[in-house]
Amino acid sequence: MNLIPTRNHRGEFDVLVSTRTAQAAMMTLPLGGTSSDDPQNEHPWAEQWLFVISGTGTARAGTRSVKLRERDLLLIERREIHQIKNTGRAPLVTINFYVPPAYTSAGERRSAPPTRRR
Repeated sequence: MNLIPTRNHRGEFDVLVSTRTAQAAMMTLPLGGTSSDDPQNEHPWAEQWLFVISGTGTARAGTRSVKLRERDLLLIERREIHQIKNTGRAPLVTINFYVPPAYTSAGERRSAPPTRRR
């Protein structure tokens, strides 16, 4: 068991914990903020499960757009080009799970999927 306190994580993107097979990160977008300047494929080999803790926004994937509200859960498939945007009047705070891990512990996008140890 490993408890990960999240109260003090208010950076735009903080990796909270990673294992060999999964990863959790917290994203806090300021008013009008986006996950990237343009929709892009940020993690081509990993699924992203995004849970909205607070705030409102939109998620765009290809030509499709959905509204995000508190307690919504969004699945972004592998290789799905996407962008998250804060459209509300308060920060958009999400917890994100990546399977397999998509980022380094410093929050940089991995250039290749993590290798499996035997």
